[in-house]
Amino acid sequence: MNPVSPVMTISFFPIVRILSLFILSFLVALAAAPFLIKILYKYKAWKKKPREKTVGGYSTPIFTSLHKDKETSTPRMGGILIWGTVAVVTLIIWIIHYFSPDSFLGQMNYVSRSQTWLPLFTLISASLLGLVDDLLVVQNKGTYVGGGLRFAVRLGLISLIGLAGAWWFYFKLGWSSIYVPLYGNLEIDGLYILLFLVVVLATFSSGVVDGLDGLSAGVLAPIFCAYGVIAYSRGQFDLTALIVVIVGALVTYLWFNVHPARFFMGETGIMGLTVTLAVIAFLTNSVAFLPVIGFVLVLESASVIVQLLSKKLFGRKIFLSAPIHHHLQALGWPESQVTMRFWIISAIASAFGLVFFFLAKFF
Repeated sequence: MNPVSPVMTISFFPIVRILSLFILSFLVALAAAPFLIKILYKYKAWKKKPREKTVGGYSTPIFTSLHKDKETSTPRMGGILIWGTVAVVTLIIWIIHYFSPDSFLGQMNYVSRSQTWLPLFTLISASLLGLVDDLLVVQNKGTYVGGGLRFAVRLGLISLIGLAGAWWFYFKLGWSSIYVPLYGNLEIDGLYILLFLVVVLATFSSGVVDGLDGLSAGVLAPIFCAYGVIAYSRGQFDLTALIVVIVGALVTYLWFNVHPARFFMGETGIMGLTVTLAVIAFLTNSVAFLPVIGFVLVLESASVIVQLLSKKLFGRKIFLSAPIHHHLQALGWPESQVTMRFWIISAIASAFGLVFFFLAKFF
């Protein structure tokens, strides 16, 4: 039998790197989770009052009856486990690379200007913004009923993060076109900044995919995995590495968030993840496939928009409760059934989006 050639060893390294980082992220999060859970319960990091009104100011009697006990007894801010793990793993790998670049772990470094600076920035900045909101909620303080930042304030601050990202893409990375399936790259020049901001805000609004045990992480994990495959196919190995670190932390979070949940993601988790997802879609020049891969996110956002418009224009509800996963729960679906079926839909949509992505390259 011939020995493995150096060429073969090199070609397999990106896969070894990806799998190793996934395992490292999972283990770091697994080690940190018990300490985070202990702290969150010690300081009673949950809502002091159940939510009784929507963003539009409408009462939520059905939602309140279904979730009032859970909201006032299960800690928020579980998302710290996700972005905290990404930050720790990234810092450890970068330090090892700095002092020993030729070592195995040193070669795992994925911090790069063109691929990971911006998603790391958006993940941490948006997550810290969400953390402020969560802290105000658990202290029953802030400008929103029940504590926290008003939606308009959150939207404004996310817009600033989005504009910073758009500026980086357009002026620093030189991006000014987007890929359109069956057409190719479409030059849009300065409109790129506007498109970037719109997609960031639209993806941020999909943060309503939360509220049931295991729902958000189980839906987001296959979406991030799909973009990991896209990034890998484009040779963006540093970005792929960052994505798998996020997925590793998401999987660990899901371990503790499945029913009965030990904690909830909170705004500090969902805000960072959704905004970063939008950035990754642009970095892989595949934002056109985001509505397909993230079909569940689109469905959830659309159900809220339809509900609010129907109440505003016609004075009646379309759904018993919005977003749609709460409607299904109000119809009598068991929580675990809703959650797992949304996992399945998300996985299928992600797979379909990948098929669409690769087939589009041949036409």
